Amino acid sequence: MVELSPKQKEIIATDGHLLVTGEPGSGKTTVSILKAARIAHERLRPGQKVLFLSFARATVSRVLEAIDDEDGISREARKVIEVDTYHSFFWRIVKTHGYLLGFPRRLSILTPSNEAIALSVIRTGYKSKLTEDQKKEKRQREEDERMRLAKEEGRICFDLFAPSVGEILHGSEKVKRLISTAFPFIILDEFQDTNASQWHVVKALGVNSTLISLADPEQRIFDFIGAHPERLKHLQDQFHPAEFDLTGENHRSKGTDILIFGNDLLKGKFRDEPYAGVEIDVFESNLNQAFATLTGHVLQARARLIKSGKKRWSLAVLVPTKKMTRQVSDSFRAPFGKVPPIGHSAAVDMEAAILGAELIAFLMQPHNDARHLPAFVDLLCDYFRGRDGDAPTQTGLAKAQTVRSAFEKCHAAKAKGEPFPKKSIFVAVQAVYDEVCALALTGDHDADWRAVRLILERGACPRLNEIADEVKNIRLLDRGTQLRQALAQDWRDNGAYRNALDITRLAFVQEHFSTSQKPETGIVVMNMHKAKGKQFDAVIIFEGWPVRVRRKIVSNPNRIIRSNSRDEGLSQARQNFRVSVTRAKQRTTILTPKDDPCVLLLPDA
Repeated sequence: MVELSPKQKEIIATDGHLLVTGEPGSGKTTVSILKAARIAHERLRPGQKVLFLSFARATVSRVLEAIDDEDGISREARKVIEVDTYHSFFWRIVKTHGYLLGFPRRLSILTPSNEAIALSVIRTGYKSKLTEDQKKEKRQREEDERMRLAKEEGRICFDLFAPSVGEILHGSEKVKRLISTAFPFIILDEFQDTNASQWHVVKALGVNSTLISLADPEQRIFDFIGAHPERLKHLQDQFHPAEFDLTGENHRSKGTDILIFGNDLLKGKFRDEPYAGVEIDVFESNLNQAFATLTGHVLQARARLIKSGKKRWSLAVLVPTKKMTRQVSDSFRAPFGKVPPIGHSAAVDMEAAILGAELIAFLMQPHNDARHLPAFVDLLCDYFRGRDGDAPTQTGLAKAQTVRSAFEKCHAAKAKGEPFPKKSIFVAVQAVYDEVCALALTGDHDADWRAVRLILERGACPRLNEIADEVKNIRLLDRGTQLRQALAQDWRDNGAYRNALDITRLAFVQEHFSTSQKPETGIVVMNMHKAKGKQFDAVIIFEGWPVRVRRKIVSNPNRIIRSNSRDEGLSQARQNFRVSVTRAKQRTTILTPKDDPCVLLLPDA
């Protein structure tokens, strides 16, 4: 049983709307879980539940694990505490009541990768540097296309979830009361990061449900998606909640100075004596020495954690950019010298990997149909149109068009009984496709998947080589037992993977909403933004370094502060950095260039 502080006990005893603020690891989540358990015993009627909403599936998993581990929560209480993501909760409302907005009765989710495909032509029609009028025009065209896809095709993208729910709840008193009857108490995690559309939903929910809002004002890192700096004041003005501040309580990294260091980062003022549990080291500004330093620290940290005897230890390597996530992951797969590969998982952007996985799943399906090859080409073109997510490139769109044109020319020649043009790129595409079609599948879905991917990897087509490489970021059978069972059943029913593409697509949608994901273990590499809501035994923060020509810095890529300059606004960056530092329970290590250390590590003048 957790030993509660006096403030935490007061939170549990207080009725009505609540706002609980505090630093990372101050016990906000723990006390909210225990309060939910008390509500479950004392305040709920049959059929009602306490709803806990969070932005991140990792947080949901951690909360579910904490509920299971807490001896003070009865089995009956656990059954009526529902933990979910905002996305998943909103989707349930849209799917049930979206007809009120003119959506078709039958709806499906437009995943981010397929949304990228749908919007790629609009997005690539604009250059990188736009005027304010052009930005406004581009946003409007994207919004119009999203709404068209929703109303005409019934395909709803994630960005429409919150605005649609807000419109439903504010437009229908009946639906609003129905939801509040089911969930009379709602816990809102990371409340400071709610955007305007999510806040619009919360205002409707708070009319009939009691809101328990958890927030860290200094941990607001999602300004770029609309989190408002005055969001807590909006809550105070709207609902007048009882307020509790847990600042100064530290349950995550107890016995260390990690939280103290994180708070000093915000102020830009550091003490002279060392911070227990925090290490800052430097590396030489070149690729080999930078990654050698990182590798050394990772191996030492791994050895310490293994020696500690903890079974499910975790070590996060956090980097500033998406590009650097891939670079670090690649370096761990093939370290310098005689160092063996370092086992790890990498949280990379998945648009390209998912679209590549869809193509491989399709290639596992029977190919005895004249429509198979054209459908394969459609998926190949979709890969290049959607691989870059919401930042498409002209290169990707051009590659898609090149494949399409080459396919049409080659098969026009084939229809006339003529050979393919020798220099056509489709010659190599067709050769790899034919080799896959000649492959005898076995019914062992893992082995069959790897066999198809290997043909793409070793084939003479660089476009398919790229897809095979991207798909390495996905372990098909890690998508869960449901995918395993579905593919196995498909083979048993049909003697083939007749529905592999649909099964794989569904698996990725279900993965997005899954709350069964366990907290990360082992070594994990991820972008600093992705670490929010998570915690690890140890954290290593590794940034890029300056590139010099004739001793002058000509570029400064992959830095915690872009270009590592004090001329930029540092407030948001300090908050982001603090979040990363305070993810650690035992030890945080920061690696920065020796000749140009991160400006946030230098005391303010």
